[in-house]
Amino acid sequence: MNPAIALPEVSPGQRLRGRLQLIMILAVVIAPMLLASAMYHLRFWVPETRSYHGELIGNGQTLADLGVLGVSQEGWQLLVTVPQQCDERCKELVYLARQVHIGLNKDVSRASHALASAQPLNADYEAQLQREYPQLARYPLQPEAYSKTAGKVEGAQLWIVDPHGNLVLRYDNSIKGKAILNDLRHLLKISQIG
Repeated sequence: MNPAIALPEVSPGQRLRGRLQLIMILAVVIAPMLLASAMYHLRFWVPETRSYHGELIGNGQTLADLGVLGVSQEGWQLLVTVPQQCDERCKELVYLARQVHIGLNKDVSRASHALASAQPLNADYEAQLQREYPQLARYPLQPEAYSKTAGKVEGAQLWIVDPHGNLVLRYDNSIKGKAILNDLRHLLKISQIG
């Protein structure tokens, strides 16, 4: 036979204090989740600033959607697209992509630069690219697919593409190289791929 275990008497004050402690513990655990859900659904206290300089492409579009054919990339890529003839602005973006690539310093092996054009380049510029840009990859560009994905943009564009071929950021030809370099360095820093 077991003797009955006598529990100590609990006063009403101790009982109230225990309930308040339980409520406080639950509030500390549940309140942040409720606040985060409300912030997400009601869109309040959401930061208005951003840390990137280009246009964020967050809808899962890929190089194939952009109309770039025959891509064999490893790592991140700075891709210049030109739906018409490659003019001076296009040439500036190709130069800028190479300079940003060089500016990566120790991370230069994690990225590459490329040009996708819908029309053949003129012979002089093609010869210049062969001579001065030996690592520049060149791809054909389908204008119909490009116009569907890129929208009504005019002229050459520079894109940052992740190692899986997803479009990440887009820049027009008015962007400064330092801004692109900062964005790409940030992506390489936080990336677990490439």
